[in-house]
Amino acid sequence: MFSGLSAFPLTPMTETGIDEAAYIRLIEQLSQAGVDSIGALGSTGSYAYLSRAERLRAAQLAVRHAGDVPVMVGIGALRTRDVLDLAQDAQAAGASGVLLAPMSYQRLTDDEVFSLYEAVTRSLSIPLCVYDNPGTTHFEFSDALHGRIAQLPQVASIKIPGVPADPAAAQARVARLRALIPAHVTIGVSGDGFAALGLNAGCEAWYSVIGGLFPHLALEIIRAAQAGRPQESTRLSDRLAPLWALFAQYGSLRVTAAAAEIRGWTQAPSLPLPLRSLEGSARQRLKAVLDQLGL
Repeated sequence: MFSGLSAFPLTPMTETGIDEAAYIRLIEQLSQAGVDSIGALGSTGSYAYLSRAERLRAAQLAVRHAGDVPVMVGIGALRTRDVLDLAQDAQAAGASGVLLAPMSYQRLTDDEVFSLYEAVTRSLSIPLCVYDNPGTTHFEFSDALHGRIAQLPQVASIKIPGVPADPAAAQARVARLRALIPAHVTIGVSGDGFAALGLNAGCEAWYSVIGGLFPHLALEIIRAAQAGRPQESTRLSDRLAPLWALFAQYGSLRVTAAAAEIRGWTQAPSLPLPLRSLEGSARQRLKAVLDQLGL
């Protein structure tokens, strides 16, 4: 489950709870599209804003409606104690894997982050993906720390941020990390605008925001890369440059939430306050981009 397209859906919600009907529709859409895995309760799924009970419910719904598609569930929290509880909930819900980012309020040290993963992997009976996302956690993994963590039991994949824009530099970046981790641990790229670069540079997985909303679009990109057609993969990604520009300006969560609202797949608003999806001229610009791309 830690290769190919891992699609990360929104968790549509109101201030009273999860919009379960909208969430189920998104999960079933991913299953029907044939994605390789579903990443429930990632950053796109607003995991940090949900209570433990809401997160358990989201995990249960994702597993129940994913069909044969394996589900990975985000378990990040500020305290190790809470992460361990969330890990047990994910396993009880039937998740096939978990995703863990080192959340913090106080800035974490490398040893503190290693101790988190060490404690969690000791309690797991399912595999774990390391979530390297400095844009949200404000913690930057070194390759050396990835190498230490990758030796722990149950660690199966590392989700890295976007790779350098130069193809040769992207290949070198992936190769440096690959040299420090076991062969069974896959490397997955995130940052959708960099996905084709990362896949063509040797990443085995794409942990995708856009795949959670428009899975067929993302599948075209990754299947071209997997088939050894890097130019086609790059062409398909470059076609989405106006969307990637909106991601860079406003954040992928706000853009995808607004896109789901515009297309009537979720009610508006669908994000937990104080977060808001795009409004005004930015929303109009997104609608024009979606129409232009036929999405």
